[in-house]
Amino acid sequence: MKTKPNSLYIGKFMLVVISLVFQQSRAQTAYLYQVGEKDSIFSNVLQESREIYIQIPESYQSNPNRTYPVAYILDGDVFLPTLSNVHNFYSGGFMPEMIIVGISNSTNRTRDLTTSKITSRRGMPYNEENGEAENFLKFIETELIPYVERTYPVTNYRTLIGHSYGGLFTIFTLINKPELFANYVSIDPSLDWDDQMVLKQAEKFFKKKSFKGKALYVSLSGQLHMQNQEVTIDNVMEDTSDYTLFARSNIMLSRIIEESPENNLYYKWQFYPNDLHGTIPQPSIKDGILSLFTWFQMENTDKFNDPDTPKDELKNMIEFRANKLENHFGYSVPPFPEDLLNGLGYMNIDMHQLDKSKLYFEQAIKYYPKSANAYDSMADYYLATNNNEKALQMLALAYQLSGNTYYKERMQKLKIN
Repeated sequence: MKTKPNSLYIGKFMLVVISLVFQQSRAQTAYLYQVGEKDSIFSNVLQESREIYIQIPESYQSNPNRTYPVAYILDGDVFLPTLSNVHNFYSGGFMPEMIIVGISNSTNRTRDLTTSKITSRRGMPYNEENGEAENFLKFIETELIPYVERTYPVTNYRTLIGHSYGGLFTIFTLINKPELFANYVSIDPSLDWDDQMVLKQAEKFFKKKSFKGKALYVSLSGQLHMQNQEVTIDNVMEDTSDYTLFARSNIMLSRIIEESPENNLYYKWQFYPNDLHGTIPQPSIKDGILSLFTWFQMENTDKFNDPDTPKDELKNMIEFRANKLENHFGYSVPPFPEDLLNGLGYMNIDMHQLDKSKLYFEQAIKYYPKSANAYDSMADYYLATNNNEKALQMLALAYQLSGNTYYKERMQKLKIN
């Protein structure tokens, strides 16, 4: 059952929580690490069954009424473990906890992710089935997203991540169905496909269309020319051969977006000189997600640890963050994790700043009204102020919410004393 933390614990807790925030332990069975529960959906659009992999945050186990933003990652059977690791290390303080949906593209990958049909490439016949991205996007929009929203505790705040052909598909989706996702991560996209057709689309759309509220991250690997190491990021645009068309297309997209600030798109481009096309997904997934969620990071965290920060300023900080998150997500979410508010409340009891302690416990109850623990903590505040009657009321609410006999036993002991 809950143990009241001491000041030293809270001090260490705050430093760790605010810098890296809540890395949760995991139960281990016969495996060191497992990720992604396999699921599948039959698609009437594609006329085939598609495998997906679902990763749900561990916090859901203790709060089954909670819902989460969702990230869809193409080639999920390959890249979901990388995204899951990034999420586990950075979620809570640098990005929100999210449900991750890995979409398998192990079969019919080229067909589904390329954006127009071709019969030759680089002067050679091209016989692999291709050019069905519009159909695959229809599957995602009309079948996969509705299925995920019916089956799993997700909100409508979505992120799409893709590499190579998946990166091409990501840009294609942003241009043609921008409303489907809030964030787009396009890793070393194959924008050279079909004589840069999507790039030409982008030039028209980014100059005329508003992408307010949308965010795009694009990365480029250091593999600029397959046969000439003298081609660098500084001179690659001077080369006109097919060997640099891939890289030049990427850079051209960046210039198109940067030259059209009126589109209101949040955009970041990043070059990885030491990575190849096959190694760039790992750093891009981390850097891409973090850059798109910069707004989520906590602000003025030092003031929570400073005993001289006035209570009203602390309250304003909490309200500011709550409003900021609601503006980005489009719905109300708690500004801070319950454990953080709870820990701050106990820290201020230990510092004999009871008015601040009450503030934090009140905020925990406000944003987590179904948490028995929040009311139990408020009971401790009232006990610290010698208000046993109010403490009993809080414990009664905690017991009513949870049915846990721990709260009933606390009530009985308090009545005896």
